[in-house]
Amino acid sequence: MGQPVAFFEISSPDQERAQKFYRELFDWQVNPDSSMGGYALVDTRAGDGAIIGGIGASTGPGDVGIKIYMKVDDLEAYLRRAEELGGSAVVPPTALPGDFGSFAVFTDPDGNAVGLWA
Repeated sequence: MGQPVAFFEISSPDQERAQKFYRELFDWQVNPDSSMGGYALVDTRAGDGAIIGGIGASTGPGDVGIKIYMKVDDLEAYLRRAEELGGSAVVPPTALPGDFGSFAVFTDPDGNAVGLWA
């Protein structure tokens, strides 16, 4: 069985503008959280089983765009496998606040950033 897309993330130099844009365009529920620097969790309101996401500020050059996160059971193993296949680890396994698990990020051979979530 393959690994499912579990989360999407939109990064922008103007997170408030991006949050407003996507909320108004798609009628998404966008909930900024001041304890996370205004990062917003997104409910697409597409029903049970729909993918959720987040919209936040870019963290540096080249960190603007849309990233998908794949649900995996072993972050380290998938980072190693990505590197074996020509990708590069970018963010090591990192704990998320609360009970949200952990994440990591790699780039594929073309430089596309892809997230892992466990």
